[in-house]
Amino acid sequence: MTAGAGGEEALPLVAVYADESCLGNGREGDNPGGAAGVIEYLNPATERLTRWDYWISEPATTNNRMALRSAIEAFRVVGRKGGRFRVLFTSDSQYLVKGMSEWVHGWARRGWRRTGGAIENLALWQELVSEAGPHRVQWQWVRGHAGHPQNEYANDLAVTAAREQSSSDGARTSNFDDWLAAQRTKRRVTVEPAAFPAGRLFTPARQVPRSTPDTT
Repeated sequence: MTAGAGGEEALPLVAVYADESCLGNGREGDNPGGAAGVIEYLNPATERLTRWDYWISEPATTNNRMALRSAIEAFRVVGRKGGRFRVLFTSDSQYLVKGMSEWVHGWARRGWRRTGGAIENLALWQELVSEAGPHRVQWQWVRGHAGHPQNEYANDLAVTAAREQSSSDGARTSNFDDWLAAQRTKRRVTVEPAAFPAGRLFTPARQVPRSTPDTT
């Protein structure tokens, strides 16, 4: 990916499909979790589509926590060289999508508090706001476990990370094509992958709050 400069329309476009897993979510005891995603970039000069994978894990966590971490890690990977991008971020977590497109604005106005009490996972929300801040982001929800190829792939990566307690340590060349071929053989995925988004249809959410005050 080549980092962008100049006006927002000139920013390079990337697509991220992320998912999370928490084995035994809500049960007593330690529930290991994973978060993962596949990042896509279409080179406008060569029209070549390139994909990268990333994944992380925690030994004791929740689904909501890992949903946030799936996004934090994605923006760390995308912005690792300090560039700015337009990012279409797709997740099956309404907690994440609604939080970043709606809730964070009210929380920030109230000094990072919500009317009903403390904000769950406050430190992670603020970290995500900081990581996503330089970029223009469209947050998109997709129904989970509904056969969406990129979402199903991200889910498999997240489940594996949770089980193995592994991390990709940044971006790795994606194994999506081999995975998709295997899933088609097993008839577990029967639809085509989502096409790379058209830049003219990109509709970013409101810019996230630019600062996070000290809440201590």
